[in-house]
Amino acid sequence: MSERTYETANGAVLTDADIDKLADEAEAGYDPADLLKRGGRPLIGSGPAAVIPVRLDPDLQDDLEHAVAREQTTRSDVIRRALHEYLDRHSA
Repeated sequence: MSERTYETANGAVLTDADIDKLADEAEAGYDPADLLKRGGRPLIGSGPAAVIPVRLDPDLQDDLEHAVAREQTTRSDVIRRALHEYLDRHSA
């Protein structure tokens, strides 16, 4: 007799054995501290990050997109690094 499989909404495949294991874990109970851990994006500094809109002219935006592709990173990462470098050079 073959084991049945199920697919979750995000495409993960679960077998009968997986479901039995999850049911056993649920019946044993969960540690509330584990359930209350902070979710969401990880901190990138000393606290939650602020979103600061900035306007870029088309040439600067193209340069940013090229840097993102070249470095295989995000716009935010490139902008944060550039701002850190600028502030480090111009600190009193």
